[in-house]
Amino acid sequence: MKIVYMGTPDFAVGALERLIEDGHEVVLVVTNPDKPKGRSGKMVFSPVKECAVAHNIEVMQPTKVRLPEYVEKLKEYNADVFVVCAFGQILSKEILDMPRLGCINIHASLLPKYRGAAPIQWSILNGDEKTGVTIMQMDEGLDTGNMIIQKGIEIAPDETGESLFDKLSMLGADMISEVLSKEPSGDRYESTPQGEGDGFYARMLTKEDGLIDWDKPGKEIGNYIRGLYSWPGAYTFLDGVRTKVLKAKFVEGEIGGYNHGEICAIDKNTFSVKVDGGSIEIDYIQYEGKKAMSTHDFMLGRKLSLGQKLG
Repeated sequence: MKIVYMGTPDFAVGALERLIEDGHEVVLVVTNPDKPKGRSGKMVFSPVKECAVAHNIEVMQPTKVRLPEYVEKLKEYNADVFVVCAFGQILSKEILDMPRLGCINIHASLLPKYRGAAPIQWSILNGDEKTGVTIMQMDEGLDTGNMIIQKGIEIAPDETGESLFDKLSMLGADMISEVLSKEPSGDRYESTPQGEGDGFYARMLTKEDGLIDWDKPGKEIGNYIRGLYSWPGAYTFLDGVRTKVLKAKFVEGEIGGYNHGEICAIDKNTFSVKVDGGSIEIDYIQYEGKKAMSTHDFMLGRKLSLGQKLG
């Protein structure tokens, strides 16, 4: 099958690799423009572009794929289908209607739940026990198209945004491979409407979303730290210095004598912070300007004290 593939981050690489392995003719990869990275400002490829270049696939990097010059360019490839995965741009109706089999999207949630840009993190932030991937026929709405196939997985108690990201990327690759292994009988794959959903929009997260509110319920804070790892990352302030909390868990059980956000226990390997309903036991941390390290190593060079306030 002749495919134009649209995607940008790591999440979209697995599906592209699978389509290539399956023998499909990926005639073009469309991804976002290169971006500067770090203090050097060096321009870097998106992960999907890196994959395309490694396989000698032509790459197009539009600032806005809806612009006429890019629309006309896409027509030249006469693709059977456009496969879209975490591309990060809105497609016009003209593009949606262009390929013979339309545009198919790989979305990392059990639609209609978690339409939007960050469904993986939000499923953990909200304490869900299950999530999954939906392959859908795209329409002009935001993640509202008919569902071709949907599969769910359990969210482990210690799941992080990063680990769930990897699991769903692999699942999405398997599912798009399954869908495209069969030629539809008409001009679209068989699908079913989504329904209205619960109304929760999984908006894009920013670095500012990472600030921990120690007055929130402890279980919610634990979900928050896990869900935001490794990006954008949960953080607090220790002695006025921004400090990322990379690995931690909620330990249930009331603790007296301390206020929310105060260090309530210290041992050689970890320290705990008092929260509503228990404590947050912190195992891995990153002080601003320093490398990430275990709490044990962090405390070798820095003295903490009971009652010390975070935030």
